[in-house]
Amino acid sequence: MSDTTPNLVSIPVGDAVLEGDLRVPAGAAGLVVFAHGSGSSRKSPRNNSVAEVIRDRGVGTLLFDLLTEAEDEEYGTRFDIPLLRERLLGATEWLRGRDDTAGLDYGYFGSSTGAAAAVLAAADLGDDAGAVVSRGGRVDLAESRLGDVTAPTLFVVGGADEPVLSLNRDAFAELDCEKSLEVVEGAGHLFEGPGELDAVADLAADWFETHLG
Repeated sequence: MSDTTPNLVSIPVGDAVLEGDLRVPAGAAGLVVFAHGSGSSRKSPRNNSVAEVIRDRGVGTLLFDLLTEAEDEEYGTRFDIPLLRERLLGATEWLRGRDDTAGLDYGYFGSSTGAAAAVLAAADLGDDAGAVVSRGGRVDLAESRLGDVTAPTLFVVGGADEPVLSLNRDAFAELDCEKSLEVVEGAGHLFEGPGELDAVADLAADWFETHLG
């Protein structure tokens, strides 16, 4: 089992200081940076549940607030995908500057709008991005850069989340990298049914365990 003790950190990115929870199991070769959807935060119960499963596979996690409290009060800022991408890249640079995380392979786990930011960050990083997983992601919002992603990329979508599933299928066709599209049958956008989030966590953990490190 992974160490469940939170390591609260402050991450300077541009003019902002963002709060985060960094946990790295002993011997980890990789680390997953989480990008939550609009209106959520590092305390998202769903993302924390997925992160715990990932850490149990020996992969580190960083869950952090992509926006400051003041920024999050502005509705439009929650959907500022270029800003969210900037924050993800800034957090990745910050991780590279720490002695305990500098040598790790980095992956991104994005939910909803955060998935678009994760795809854009991975496109910018090229081969320096180890893997990407999208949960119910609005990956269509990164449409212009999908073909630039080289990291192995997994889309996980609920079978009952029909509009987002359709958008993911279209985006998936644009990817030119190792890729997989997994549909959790009967699940809605939030994967709230029995066992549905567990399925997401297992798929994500398998993907990161395979491709990071």
